Amino acid sequence: MSLVKITDQEYQKFTGLIFDEIGITLNEHKKTLIESRFYKRIIHHELSSFEEYYQICLSNNHEKIEMLNLITTNETYFFRENDHFDYLKKYLMQYQNDMKLRIWSAASSVGAEAYSIAMHCDTLLPSNMWEVIGSDINNHVIKKARMGLYPITWSEKITDEYRHKYCLKGKGKYEGEFLIDRQLAKNVRFQTNNLLEINHSLGYFNIVFLRNVLIYFNDETRKRVIQNLLQNMKSGSLLIISQTENLNGLEINELEQVQGSIFKVK
Repeated sequence: MSLVKITDQEYQKFTGLIFDEIGITLNEHKKTLIESRFYKRIIHHELSSFEEYYQICLSNNHEKIEMLNLITTNETYFFRENDHFDYLKKYLMQYQNDMKLRIWSAASSVGAEAYSIAMHCDTLLPSNMWEVIGSDINNHVIKKARMGLYPITWSEKITDEYRHKYCLKGKGKYEGEFLIDRQLAKNVRFQTNNLLEINHSLGYFNIVFLRNVLIYFNDETRKRVIQNLLQNMKSGSLLIISQTENLNGLEINELEQVQGSIFKVK
């Protein structure tokens, strides 16, 4: 089978479909990325063009999800942007409430962020007083998050205390990997979710982490995503975005900046 290349017209069709489905904006510089990530599906279906694959995505919802999964695989690691976790630790130490603390990792990828949050929660709060929800549109990474199995090199970002307490070193066929302790994982739940949709069923959260995802959206979509998240937040709830992101120009009056990339619902 000869190498199949994506045409400009085919690329525009895919970028339009991706935007309509998950709000991610891809510019012309991502053409090679699209071509390389989708090529395995071209081979799988024994297709002769990206147009054929596009038509399959339109007619087959399972394949469309597979295509979106290939787009939404992002870098992640434990305790990323550690300043946020220092802030979280101080917040938890001061938390005094009879209601269970609920935290949403709203773009959780394979779960490193959610489990990082959970380690702080388990250390500082009774086990019946906290819950972490992790969500992502990519169902492949959600499956990995539920498993809680990671390369041993990922544990380097975890403190010695937490590594000894929550990380089980793999043996045999799991050599070179570690598993998140099941006692910690029982308070962490993962599910697929589209940030372009309102999610009343998730309930309300004290803190929402939405990091390293807004950069993929245009301003209109960024505002829509934030407004959707606000449906799951009350006065005093915190929104934490990446230190490389901002909400400039979005005119979201419900939020006030606490510090840097941390915001509070008024």
